[in-house]
Amino acid sequence: MQDSAQIAKLVEAVITRVMLEKKRILTVPVGISNRHIHISPEDLEKLFGPGHQLTKLKDLKQPGEFAAQETVILIGPKGIQQNVRILGPTRKQTQVEISRTDAFNLGVQAVVRESGKIEGTPGITIVGPYGAATLQQGVICALRHIHMTTTEAESLGLKDRSMVKVRVPGERETIFSQVLLRVSEDFLLEMHVDTDEANAAWIKNNDQVELILD
Repeated sequence: MQDSAQIAKLVEAVITRVMLEKKRILTVPVGISNRHIHISPEDLEKLFGPGHQLTKLKDLKQPGEFAAQETVILIGPKGIQQNVRILGPTRKQTQVEISRTDAFNLGVQAVVRESGKIEGTPGITIVGPYGAATLQQGVICALRHIHMTTTEAESLGLKDRSMVKVRVPGERETIFSQVLLRVSEDFLLEMHVDTDEANAAWIKNNDQVELILD
């Protein structure tokens, strides 16, 4: 029997095909990413103690990903940010994702990067209930991106890591260019923007934006 994630992927693929056949604009749901951390097992133990495992708070839309109950404090050169959520599962390297506003408040010169591309990025100090970890690099403003299945991408003539444009309709109509496309059979269709981008375009979670098909 197929699980809900598999069924959802099939539905998204069918919707994409129907829209293309009717020459309609492909709409994509939006997920707004608040500040958060992806953490390595080594740093998790530094912050929460030896042998600590993340405790799931709720599942996220992308299969296998979840918001953990654990939160930490970020300490920058100019400010502190409390209650920053950890997202699971653990990763090979720790990565802190913040908005440009957060960067100003913390005094960190964060740069826009694709997730996982942390070479040459600034560091920060992270504090947990057990201890602290000082990163030499890993703080980014995440490059806005769309998750899409392989079937959907092929239907659109797109490939993994293509750059696309997205239109946000409404009172503050906005065109986002340089939107990274991430393609995998493990993904569900969704665009991710940070809180600054969402506020500028008056976007709410689950709003529908339009992928511009040139």
